[in-house]
Amino acid sequence: QVQLVESGGGVVQPGESLRVSCTASGRISPYYGMGWYRRFPSGQAQMVASIKADGARNYEESVKGRFTISRPNANMTGYLQMNALKPEDTALYYCYYKGSQTYWGQGTQVTVSL
Repeated sequence: QVQLVESGGGVVQPGESLRVSCTASGRISPYYGMGWYRRFPSGQAQMVASIKADGARNYEESVKGRFTISRPNANMTGYLQMNALKPEDTALYYCYYKGSQTYWGQGTQVTVSL
């Protein structure tokens, strides 16, 4: 089993930045990649960003140039740096970990509002 703990969410104003983190523990091997999804208040879910074990990154179109996903560090913590946040980025952000199966965190709320 892999346990994931997310942190770093919060309330910010449009144009501001946040960095959310995801720390994996437990049976972290094998590792194939990590990523983030978000669930909007409407209930719709959307892939935000992903990074494979070889470093290949993928971003949802609306966050390209604003969000950056990083590789997990030695502590198995990966980050999603979110800049120039918009109200439409408001969502519950979940990280996932691809190992022997896909594991999910509990989510961290990001709210962008005046």
